[in-house]
Amino acid sequence: MNGPVAYLVTTLGCLIGVAGVVVAVVAVRKGRKAARPAAPADPFRDTDSDALRGDPRRLKPGDIVEIRRVSYAVRGSVHLNEGGWSWAEHLLDTVEGDKRWLSVEEDPDLELVLWTAEPAATITPGASTLDFAGRRYALEESGQARFTATGSTGLDPSGTLRYHDYRAQGGERLSFEAYGQAGWEVARGEQLHRTDVMVYPQAGPEAS
Repeated sequence: MNGPVAYLVTTLGCLIGVAGVVVAVVAVRKGRKAARPAAPADPFRDTDSDALRGDPRRLKPGDIVEIRRVSYAVRGSVHLNEGGWSWAEHLLDTVEGDKRWLSVEEDPDLELVLWTAEPAATITPGASTLDFAGRRYALEESGQARFTATGSTGLDPSGTLRYHDYRAQGGERLSFEAYGQAGWEVARGEQLHRTDVMVYPQAGPEAS
């Protein structure tokens, strides 16, 4: 092999080698970019209950939820956010027309509370303690959140919510909520055990 030919072969070999390195580097970079870390998951989340009893976090209008052997249809859902903290409230209805609200929150454990409206209540929030229906409640938290509503809730599609939450010894809740410029709505709440709730998702698009 003469000098020019040998030089040409050597040059081509070097170019092919460099091209191979470039391809390998690009492939590695693409692989790293595609392998993004998954969102952090709660290591203590009860996935077995979610699989067997349905996931209350995914409730949406049209679903059926059974609470202590009483079946309710989800008429509408309200999703709330306050400073990055989010929770949901779902309007439930039985075939007899008994309406309740179910709140779903992770704090960090899943917390389910069944609420009953008290339309005849005349008390107002703000004090550190309140006496109502023979029980004394202590103020737990208050604030203002943004909400979006889907389904039949009787609310605007979006807006603001003011709230005061109270708790009695034993865990019973007392809640005051005011949507937009409306007056205070009062409700008493009972915390549920995870096994009290069974979710039957219905076909249809997911609520946002």
